[in-house]
Amino acid sequence: MKKLGLLGRHISYSFSRSYFNGKFEKENLSGFSYKNFDIDSITMFPDILKNNPELIGMNVTIPYKEVVIPYLDKLDQKAREIGAVNTIKISKDKTLTGYNTDCYGFKNSLKPALKHHHKNALILGTGGASKAISFSLKELGIAYSYVSRKLKSDVKFTYSMLTDSIIQEHQIIINCTPLGTFPNIDNCPEIPYEALGSKHILFDLVYNPEETKFLKQGKAQGATTINGLNMLKLQAEKAWEIWNS
Repeated sequence: MKKLGLLGRHISYSFSRSYFNGKFEKENLSGFSYKNFDIDSITMFPDILKNNPELIGMNVTIPYKEVVIPYLDKLDQKAREIGAVNTIKISKDKTLTGYNTDCYGFKNSLKPALKHHHKNALILGTGGASKAISFSLKELGIAYSYVSRKLKSDVKFTYSMLTDSIIQEHQIIINCTPLGTFPNIDNCPEIPYEALGSKHILFDLVYNPEETKFLKQGKAQGATTINGLNMLKLQAEKAWEIWNS
């Protein structure tokens, strides 16, 4: 039996386990299993590897996408450039290679909605996921600025600095924070939603609920809204490809 798993914290809600177990059933892949590894600290990662010798690959989610890197033997070029890993391949000789498939998932979810005026983006949040998003925007030739609660070297705006004109100048807004995730569905990033219009795209990496408060408020202003579900499916299939190559 080949084992796969998800490394994260508080991940009982996770998309990955149900997605892959559904895939195994649908495609009659009887030699695979998928398990959640819910750990309080990344220091517990080596024990997981030791106690599960049949592991051939893992997905990595919040909050371990960056701190897992020192535990890996190699990084794929994209993962190295991004500085975050969401997929690990474990080869027969137990070599651990880190990849990032979030960038593939995001890029291919956003592309169909892009029009010629989508030149500037705001990335809400600065965690591991936001690094894959900025990498993808760079590949697409879209300029971006980070928004966070505090100003730091790579953050151009705090939420309180966002004016109507800043929102109007940035016609793609991507939520990379967990705000609005079930069960806290009344939460959303604090941006001036009234400045949004039909030329905006709001992309939320959150997928549960299907329509977050962030997306609802964008839709009410006529914006195009995209949730994180297709991105997740695409990154999962890319991970599957990597594990089986």
